[in-house]
Amino acid sequence: MPQISLYIDEKTLQRAKDAAARRNTSISRWVAELIRSRVQPVYPEGFEELFGSIQDESFREPPDLSPSSDIPRESL
Repeated sequence: MPQISLYIDEKTLQRAKDAAARRNTSISRWVAELIRSRVQPVYPEGFEELFGSIQDESFREPPDLSPSSDIPRESL
């Protein structure tokens, strides 16, 4: 498995150690998961099925607004 080296200050290293400990995992795994989530975001299972699932009359597309209803703007 490939390896990378990180150069970080002591304060940041301690914060990374603390964060990994809270997740009960190694720093290496914690960093790998963080990188993975940034380069390939994963949505929760079933996320795609939520589209269109709200059946509420208040959730509808608003009507188009006329530009004439806008406030006059100051010329620069």
